[in-house]
Amino acid sequence: MKRILQLSFTALILFSANQAFSQNAQEKDSLSSKQNNLDEIIIVGSRNPSKSKLETPVPIDVINLAKIKNVTPQTSINDILTYMIPAFNSNRQSASDGTEHIDPASLRGLGPDQTLVLINGKRRHTTSLVNYQNTVGNGSVGTDLSAIPASAIKRIEVLRDGAAAQYGSDAIAGVINLVLKENSGLEANATYGQTSRNDGETTNLNLNYGHKLGDKGGFINLTAEFNNRENTNRSQNHNLIIFDQSAYDNYFAYDFAEAPAASRKIDDDLLAAKGLHRDDFNFQVGDAKIQNIQGFLNTAVPINENIEFYAAGGFNKKNGTGYGFRRLPSETGNVVPEIFPNGFQPELKSNILDLSLISGIKFKLSDWKLDFSNTYGSNDFKYEVNNTNNVSLGAASPTNFDAGSHSFMQNTINTDASRSFDSVLKGLNVAFGAEFRYENYQIEQGEPASYENGGAQSFPGFSPLNVVNESRNSFAVYADTELNITDKFLVSGALRFENYTDFGNTTNGKLSAKYKITDNFFVRGSASTGFRAPSLQQHYFNNIATDVVDGKLLNSGIFRNDSDVAKQLGIPELKEETSTNYSFGIVYSPIKKLSFTIDAYQIKIDNRIILTGNLGNDPYGDPIPELQAIFEQYGAQTGRFFTNAINTTTKGIDFVADYNLDLGGGNLGISVLYNYNKNTVDKTLNNIPAIFAGQEDVYYGPQERSLIESNTPLHKGTLALNYGVNKFNFLLRNTYFGEVTRNGFPFGIEQEHRGKIVTDLSVAYKIIPQMQLILGANNLFDVFPDKQVYENSYYNVFKYAPVQMGTTGAYYFARISYRL
Repeated sequence: MKRILQLSFTALILFSANQAFSQNAQEKDSLSSKQNNLDEIIIVGSRNPSKSKLETPVPIDVINLAKIKNVTPQTSINDILTYMIPAFNSNRQSASDGTEHIDPASLRGLGPDQTLVLINGKRRHTTSLVNYQNTVGNGSVGTDLSAIPASAIKRIEVLRDGAAAQYGSDAIAGVINLVLKENSGLEANATYGQTSRNDGETTNLNLNYGHKLGDKGGFINLTAEFNNRENTNRSQNHNLIIFDQSAYDNYFAYDFAEAPAASRKIDDDLLAAKGLHRDDFNFQVGDAKIQNIQGFLNTAVPINENIEFYAAGGFNKKNGTGYGFRRLPSETGNVVPEIFPNGFQPELKSNILDLSLISGIKFKLSDWKLDFSNTYGSNDFKYEVNNTNNVSLGAASPTNFDAGSHSFMQNTINTDASRSFDSVLKGLNVAFGAEFRYENYQIEQGEPASYENGGAQSFPGFSPLNVVNESRNSFAVYADTELNITDKFLVSGALRFENYTDFGNTTNGKLSAKYKITDNFFVRGSASTGFRAPSLQQHYFNNIATDVVDGKLLNSGIFRNDSDVAKQLGIPELKEETSTNYSFGIVYSPIKKLSFTIDAYQIKIDNRIILTGNLGNDPYGDPIPELQAIFEQYGAQTGRFFTNAINTTTKGIDFVADYNLDLGGGNLGISVLYNYNKNTVDKTLNNIPAIFAGQEDVYYGPQERSLIESNTPLHKGTLALNYGVNKFNFLLRNTYFGEVTRNGFPFGIEQEHRGKIVTDLSVAYKIIPQMQLILGANNLFDVFPDKQVYENSYYNVFKYAPVQMGTTGAYYFARISYRL
């Protein structure tokens, strides 16, 4: 029924808009421009600076963010890409430590660390956070796209093809290039919204100002943005009664909503006699509270006709509050009753500072173009645990703890040279360069009370044993060429050699081609090898944290790959992931304003790095004494390790159709987007130590396997309609999130979540030429994933899994925009 309503609603909007404005002429400054943007020059994927996205031999998506940002319901880069690129997915996680504060993202179902992010074509640093709470991207380290203000970005280029031979490590799934604004003028936006459940309020304020510098193309562009998102609560029942009906002095998790009315009244009376109320036992499950304060700069200053200085970068100050599992009063090993007689739910607060600066000089030397640059980036993540206790300290325990921090710094020195030779066949472009990169990763300890004798409940702080200060260098040389053999046939190739101080050398190549069958129809394809260096975080991250292991809260350790316990168990040293990537596609553009592309691809990754399951129990959840005795020496009952344990194969198809037409005095843009993506993990594991023989389902089990194979939609598609006429603009977008399957083994069971459609709608009105008012909704019909079965819901607390469209539900917003 919902799908019928959605399709009917689409037709109604188009019909109403056409009837209401068919007699009006479109103004020159309409919100939807007639200009075809299919020919916009792109940066990513080629060092030939003259290619549009339809002329490249590999698939590239271009989102003109400066044009659509005001009318789309989403405000962060992760959310915008999720709803505009079917091969991209990002979900907010709950009760997952640091992962609640930096959303993991996936391109083509691969890990967050298998997509390279660029700013103005320069490598962006990753975060210092390791995702280790069995979420999407488990065991990976991604890039925090939310640290870059959307209001600073002109367009987003998404290269959907392996590009390690061109850009180095991480570019296995593809590359996301964020191109910053260069425009002059002033733009200010204010957005307020909240969910249909009166939570998750968002406030976004941003200011962008650009000014020309001189008369030779110089400019400066500045952006300031403030974004505040309140938490949501999507627990099975916001008001859990926590009461043991057989012994009134003890408590346990009991779903009040499911109890008969008579029982509810009795329980309320019993609680009232103890001076309690069921509201005292709320369990927060949902999106964390996040606040960002951001500033960004983009500038270019011509020194003379042949030399230009440029710089870009900024800062992001992020504070977040997430929630751990509730500790119940009966859990005497977790709760100090003198401090929390009713139990407590811990809060994990983050204080994250992200800094970046790109600076460089471009030269013209005869027919050569030279580019020398330095790119610096750092991410510092501090933890504070509140509303909790350290049981070992008894009534003297603090309730707030400084739990320590981790940080990552990356500095890249790069030199590029390129030249075009028009006289070689139908045109040759040559580019080559060298790159030196330095990286440093640190973990700093928290205050003693946060880690001593089991530490703060929910998130024990980093101890002196966890402290890390490790660095590495890499050096690379590379070359790529593009040759137009004829007017119809283009061939390009790239070769890259790279040396890392921690694992050695790797050489990768890429060959791609495009052939025009007619002026409007051509085929394209590529073949490449790639690699991803194990991150310093995967080499050296270690901690002891409280985790759910076989349905119980236990201290579980993540141990360094070079630690004594790793050597004792025979865990092999980390090495690079290697990949092969093949794609073949067609492009058809019968008229200037209409284009179709379809691309099939296959990505094989060997020695993929994973984080093992919790070792120490057998596949049935029973303790293995000899293993637990080893881990207990380090204050844990179970242990996990990073290892090159698996090989994977990814196969898929991307389809993109764009059409712009004049309709009823206005302009209608239609986009149909679709992605089919299937990930498969080989059945045989790599290099499993002999001590874990027979424990393959623990070392890398059904839960970890399902996170890669089936936790992102097999099918995802979008139908977007953008109609601009006179002073109005209408955006209507239906996004289909296909089925996903989650396996909660060993704690839960396998469950399929059916595919769902999410509808976005916004209406913009130009009050005066400089000012617009926008009203709209994301997930207009309040669509959620299927409810979790009881076995996967942690005693009915987690009503929904954070898959597909997530658990926010319907979100309504109002925005006012001013441009001068």
